[in-house]
Amino acid sequence: MKFGTDGWRGIIAKDFTFENVSVCAQATAAYLKNTSPDNLSLVIGYDTRFASADFARLVAEVMAASGIKTYFGSCPTPTPVISHGVVNLKAAGAVIITASHNPAIWNGFKVKSANGASAPTYMITAIETEIAKLGDNPSVSRLDFDTAVSRGLIELTDLAPAYFEQISKLVDIEKLREAGFNIAIDSMYGAGIGYFKHLLEGGCNRLNEINAEPNPNFPDMLQPEPIAPNLNKLMRLVKDIRSDIGLATDGDSDRLGVVDEMGNFLNQLQVFSLLALYILEVKGLRGPLVKTITNSSMIDKLGKLYNVPVFETKVGFKYVSPVMIEQNALIGGEESGGYGFAGHVPERDAILAGAYFLDFMITTGKSPAKMLEYLYSKVGPHYYNRVDYTFDEACREEIMKHLANQKPESLAETKVSSTDRLDGFRYKLEDGSWLLIRFSGTEPLLRIYAESPSQDKTASLLENGRKLSGI
Repeated sequence: MKFGTDGWRGIIAKDFTFENVSVCAQATAAYLKNTSPDNLSLVIGYDTRFASADFARLVAEVMAASGIKTYFGSCPTPTPVISHGVVNLKAAGAVIITASHNPAIWNGFKVKSANGASAPTYMITAIETEIAKLGDNPSVSRLDFDTAVSRGLIELTDLAPAYFEQISKLVDIEKLREAGFNIAIDSMYGAGIGYFKHLLEGGCNRLNEINAEPNPNFPDMLQPEPIAPNLNKLMRLVKDIRSDIGLATDGDSDRLGVVDEMGNFLNQLQVFSLLALYILEVKGLRGPLVKTITNSSMIDKLGKLYNVPVFETKVGFKYVSPVMIEQNALIGGEESGGYGFAGHVPERDAILAGAYFLDFMITTGKSPAKMLEYLYSKVGPHYYNRVDYTFDEACREEIMKHLANQKPESLAETKVSSTDRLDGFRYKLEDGSWLLIRFSGTEPLLRIYAESPSQDKTASLLENGRKLSGI
């Protein structure tokens, strides 16, 4: 069991089994006992996927058998709410049973550190070492759930109230509720069901929430990832009821999708750049910005425009969070639609991101489409897209070797100015365009990303990337 960019994930009943989850839990318990002997406590949460609650109960039973106190989520709970719970309850970390945006056949085992962030590399490496120590015939101890509750080792906990109290410190909730917006919400059958409604109802807004019943099959979508191919229903709804905006959250609500008032999807790079502009201009704050290698060059331009530094990391919030903490950054974001903010847990939070986006609309009086025009007036138009290709795992090394042998002097009729291997194969072009080819850290996918000043050029770059990969 190897952890990827955000935890260990596997196909349910094939890899993600009760036996394997118990091994992960036992290894995590051993890690906590070695590193946090004075704070043996853990938050455990889960999403709406098949048997997630049962897997979470198993993890709690393993922790209880090791004498570790667990605060067990009383219902499916968004990942950012659980991350905040770690800090609020002063726990040593968290385990979350979720596969986030993956297709329905997947589930996962996420680990959070004591600050609520994605477990850093050293922590994951140590847990993997503990897994290896358990060997081929692991011995795992469990204490019956109800018995553990009666002994105070498991405490059923509603993490939402403290989370909403935290959000109210970061954004004016009454201002949001009295905005008079017509808002369409797509909770994608996931753990975020009802969260935007709770945050925004009670005032002048009209709220329409779809896919608001837990369904582990995630029907009518490839996977609960808030990107255009999965948001057709939301985009139609926005147009049909003339919404001011559409907001979507992924399976565990740490990723945000935004649809403008015309029913058009705003891609993740546009949304992150708009949120950075909001922090810099509306809030008037100054400080570093952090982005992954797959995020927009618009962030670099905003950094120069507002005279703030920009830091770049590999893909995964486990790389973003440490830099946010070290640099006291204002915002951190990745191409997947995950955004984290100063003054909050250093982790992705779709709910807070959505609240900030709405506050940007209220403060400027601009619709999402007009906000994008305003952004482009500052940094110029940027067009991004990503294409994913499935591949046979046995072909991974062959694809890697093929890519390593490619030395293009130009792409899309523009000279390549530099290349690097920070995370995959990246090609920067003289006009500021870029192409990146890398393997997903959570699924057997080859991802090809591109951004340029025109849609046609971006499409051309993506085709160049396919040819460079030999697929």
